[in-house]
Amino acid sequence: MVIVGRPNVGKSTLFNCITRNRRAIVGDEPGITRDRIHGEAVHRGRQFELIDTGGFLPDDPGLIPGEIFRQARVALERADHIILLVDGRTELTAADLELARLLRRMARPIALAVNKIDSPARENLAHEFHSLGIHDLFPISAEHRLGIDELLDHVTSGFPAGPSAPEPAPAAPLRVAIIGRPNVGKSTLLNRLVGEDRSIVTDLAGTTRDAVDQTIIAGETRYTFVDTAGIRRKGKTKLMAEKLSVVMARRHIRLADVVLLVLDATEGVLGLDATIGGYAHEDGRAVILCVNKWDAVPDKNRRAFLEKVRDSLKFLDYAPVAFLSAHTGAGTGQILPLIRKVYDASIQRIPTGELNRFVAGLRLEPEIKVYYVTQPSVRPPTFVFFTDHPGKLHFSTERYIVNRLRERFGFAGTPLVVRTKSRRG
Repeated sequence: MVIVGRPNVGKSTLFNCITRNRRAIVGDEPGITRDRIHGEAVHRGRQFELIDTGGFLPDDPGLIPGEIFRQARVALERADHIILLVDGRTELTAADLELARLLRRMARPIALAVNKIDSPARENLAHEFHSLGIHDLFPISAEHRLGIDELLDHVTSGFPAGPSAPEPAPAAPLRVAIIGRPNVGKSTLLNRLVGEDRSIVTDLAGTTRDAVDQTIIAGETRYTFVDTAGIRRKGKTKLMAEKLSVVMARRHIRLADVVLLVLDATEGVLGLDATIGGYAHEDGRAVILCVNKWDAVPDKNRRAFLEKVRDSLKFLDYAPVAFLSAHTGAGTGQILPLIRKVYDASIQRIPTGELNRFVAGLRLEPEIKVYYVTQPSVRPPTFVFFTDHPGKLHFSTERYIVNRLRERFGFAGTPLVVRTKSRRG
């Protein structure tokens, strides 16, 4: 099922209302949604996929509007039912008429939802929209959930009901967030990994605003890739939509299992790259550094570039580095195996007995006595050392322990947390 309409009629609000999840960014600025946003919804036992499209004007010649229209056409051609959303508080526009004409030609079931009808007195306004030539009309208020059940009863009437006995739920997919500065190639990488034009790609920085996700299956593993908005410096983020995009990007980092930090090989590693990488490190996410646009670098000295990466991102020294070109596909074949590797490392548990044998071989200061060590949690792997030392261990001692843990047990791509508890008293 697909929601379409011109900009700022409330499509994202309706999407969030039906999916019961704040998945799409909502604001007063028109044109916030640009890519297709997918979500799962259930109504009276009928499960379906819902797609929120960017607001588009059929005759707008601009690059971004043209790409929004192309993305929406892909969704419409696959739709079982279309919801055309219009604003009941404004007069019928030429864009509404043209969009309705285009949809009627597609020979798909269409329901006309007249939004922002939040009181019985306003219901008469909805009938003016019958002139769009769509028989099934429903006055609704997406913000206040008025008329939503009647709309969904109609559009899902032909959908199969769920099975009486619930089937075993499939294993949850690995959530992979693609993060980085604007215009480093995040959307191109998403499109390359999923094998279709899932995100709008242009040379304009900041094209992606909502987080765009797509799930693929490789072998026995499902991967859900989330293309987040490019994160700018606070002083450079002025539009409300961009500020919300950064907030949502930070949220998707926290929800991710693995983070792909995309770097632009033609520009090198900048200070903002370190700031963005710090978000993933602080949240304890497994990280892969993706050096994109490697095909455009004249002097392809990997060793020298790798030294720059390690020098600029010292706190991510555990993260593997992949040199690739999302545009040509070169090097992208290593991404899925790396994701699986770093995720497995982030959920690795070491038995307490083996950890204590490991501690016996450590060369710590004579004044520090370790009684025993446990691993209480994963993502990130966290180790608690019970000692006779009051307070935290010195940074160099923690660093030594972390390095020895990596040498002994691996943990590639994931941060490690070392905590101490004193037995004194």
